[in-house]
Amino acid sequence: MPSVPVRYSPSVEQPQPDEGETIGKLEEQFDIVQHTTAKDYGHAVRAVHAKGHAIARGTLTVKDGLAPELAQGLFARAGSYEAVARISTQPGDILDDSVNSPRGFALKLIGVSGERLPGSEGDATQDFIMVNGPVFGAPDTKKFLANLTMLAKTTDKMEGIKKALSAVLQPVEAGLKAIGMASPNIEQMGGAPPVHPLGEIYYSQTAFRYGDHIAKFALFPVSPTLTKLTGSHVQTSGRPDAIRETMNEELIEHGGTWELRVQLCRDLEKQPVEDATVEWKEADSPFQTVATLTVEPQLAWAPMESVKTEDSLAFNIWHGLAAHQPLGNINRARRGTYQHSADYRGRTNGCPMHEPKALAEVA
Repeated sequence: MPSVPVRYSPSVEQPQPDEGETIGKLEEQFDIVQHTTAKDYGHAVRAVHAKGHAIARGTLTVKDGLAPELAQGLFARAGSYEAVARISTQPGDILDDSVNSPRGFALKLIGVSGERLPGSEGDATQDFIMVNGPVFGAPDTKKFLANLTMLAKTTDKMEGIKKALSAVLQPVEAGLKAIGMASPNIEQMGGAPPVHPLGEIYYSQTAFRYGDHIAKFALFPVSPTLTKLTGSHVQTSGRPDAIRETMNEELIEHGGTWELRVQLCRDLEKQPVEDATVEWKEADSPFQTVATLTVEPQLAWAPMESVKTEDSLAFNIWHGLAAHQPLGNINRARRGTYQHSADYRGRTNGCPMHEPKALAEVA
């Protein structure tokens, strides 16, 4: 493994001349999803990861004595930040939990100071959005658009067929994973295993600036009450909200502890920035712990209160420090589309988004 991580330079990104046009078309597909679901529910939800299963409040503590290559940006010095996390599943419609799709973990840190990314000036938050798989489902914005267009056509339609398809695809994907050929596309279509969200490792999937360097992030469960759940399945038969129920039981009793880890880019050939479908192998660069997230025992979902909190929060990787600028075409596409989705929810629900200055401001 090279001892020196790659230094960040704007040249690591290669924007394509038609990216703006593709991003505009992505926003159109987000509109289709959100118009459809808002009409059906009488309430606007997210265009992706619409169904939340838990909202948890906690503290992220940055380790003391990090090596210089790790002591960058937010992690340059030891300290603690208030945090709110949202755990979800991927579809843009709210489905029975027997339709299995990738799990998501969105994390917002509050009270973060420093030079801000464009569009987040005046805020004091840093957002991370992670999924329980190491790679993104599309290599570039055009393929991302194609995938989203397909999903938009099936939004909030044929839930019975989706449940049946999920039951068929799960063993297919399990077989592919057993021989090292897991398919993110099959998982997005309902073939993801029905894993317990609290036992999963969550990955940023895409690359970010890491101060002087480039990195991906991951969140690893480390407390025994979480690691015992790794690989376990949630029984969803006859329980449309089984994940909320199961997570509530676990977090009320135990809470949990995770480690936020960083994987530094050490070889741009093996660890590209522009293609998020390429896994950065740990043999080339291991994940290293930079902080610990602690969630004390708490109620993770209360129907009326949690919906109100969901409406008031937006998670966007472009909410943050310039030292952790999102990199690559997928991340560039997320900047406008995620804001577009949040603005739609704010207008439709009459609840404009704002970034909290303290955890007490989170509804």
